[in-house]
Amino acid sequence: MIQDKQLQEHVERLIQASISVKQQIAAKHPGEIIAIAKCLAACIEKGGKVLFCGNGGSAADAQHLAAELLVRLRPHVNRDAIPALALALDTSSLTACGNDYSFEVFYERMTHALGKPGDVLVGITTSGKSPNIIRALKAARGKKMTAVGLLGANGGPALAECDLALVVPSSETGRIQESHIMIGHAVMELVEELLLAKGFLKNHPAS
Repeated sequence: MIQDKQLQEHVERLIQASISVKQQIAAKHPGEIIAIAKCLAACIEKGGKVLFCGNGGSAADAQHLAAELLVRLRPHVNRDAIPALALALDTSSLTACGNDYSFEVFYERMTHALGKPGDVLVGITTSGKSPNIIRALKAARGKKMTAVGLLGANGGPALAECDLALVVPSSETGRIQESHIMIGHAVMELVEELLLAKGFLKNHPAS
């Protein structure tokens, strides 16, 4: 029988592990966060859009971050919508591609169909080994888009396909995903700040 004290200690270890990874990111990786934010802001300023893709929990993170751009991140920043799209939202296309071709090519096909030169693709993979994300990143670069990776572990094969990337210093999926959403929120907040400062976005009074 597991005692409550053991469970509490387990929870404390998980939280401390998450804090430790984030502290490493804070100490060593702000530059990558700033570079990614500047890349997204420049893309949007030039009339481009941001595409997001991931698998499993990372697919949910892709939707989460796209929503932060499409709607808003902070309640006091009531600004215009920013063009963004999570590529896993269309279940008919997703299942048709998986059935007729393979799941590995779905994000690649979506990138070819929806991406344009100057757009940005953000591929999220905790292992850096997901074949469908790697193919999408390659497709993005082939279309003269910017390929951005939110990765984990050692970056895996996906790292070589990225123009910009942040590799979370952990091999634990949960800790990597927790850090990815923190990084994503930081990037989105900086994007808002950059575009508001340039006057590209307006902060409208709340209705």
